[in-house]
Amino acid sequence: MIRVLTFNTLFRGRARDRMDALARLIEESDYDVVCLQEVISPLILARFRRVTTSYPHMARARAFPGRAFPLVRGGLVTLSRRSIVRSHFQPFALARPVRPEWLLSKGALFARVQLPGGHLTVVNTHLSANMDMDWSPDNAYTKVEQAELGRLAAAVTRIDPAEPLVAMGDFNVPRDSPYFAAFASAAGLQDAMAGSTEPTYRPESADIGAIDQLLHRPGLKAETRVVFKDAVRLPGGDRVHLSDHYGIEATLSASPG
Repeated sequence: MIRVLTFNTLFRGRARDRMDALARLIEESDYDVVCLQEVISPLILARFRRVTTSYPHMARARAFPGRAFPLVRGGLVTLSRRSIVRSHFQPFALARPVRPEWLLSKGALFARVQLPGGHLTVVNTHLSANMDMDWSPDNAYTKVEQAELGRLAAAVTRIDPAEPLVAMGDFNVPRDSPYFAAFASAAGLQDAMAGSTEPTYRPESADIGAIDQLLHRPGLKAETRVVFKDAVRLPGGDRVHLSDHYGIEATLSASPG
């Protein structure tokens, strides 16, 4: 059994204070592996790591070669209380429309985690945003996301099919989208929250429902729950939400039979 969490941390708006609060929650939690998105500042990440000392293992993409200003590539960070024996970052191809998130070089972060009886591959990803919030087939952003899902499915299927695998993150694609279902099928993954309409993006931010996802290979089963829905208290007494997203936690175990 292993406990995992995925959470888009939101890079703007008192990010340092919110990440401080998140670090304390993570450090006091029972999660074995934590996948974070939109961790863009290396300075905030270093501050976060000073609190999350019970997670000695971390995967992140290598820095951008030749980049004058530092960013956490892809905004992706995976923390683990168990050894990470190997990791790599798979960038998505840049595709128009031109947009600021190109600076991040979005993609997927693969980490192979050591378990008592073997290994688990953890895929942490953040797809391009649909700036129009229009997931119809002819929309330009829909086509970008479909291409990224295709690239992600291809990367997942290259991993030994006998290896347990979980993929999670901010897919920026509604759970009931037909091309999300097509991705799951192509990647050989099961949607752990299939049929759930509970939003993972705060409705007061935008009413776009469940765009954060958690999928796994058939050899696993997952008990999931949406978390971090309540506001937290920051220094000075302000109460704010940790992000414009909620998190998804899951307990993973071997599927019978």
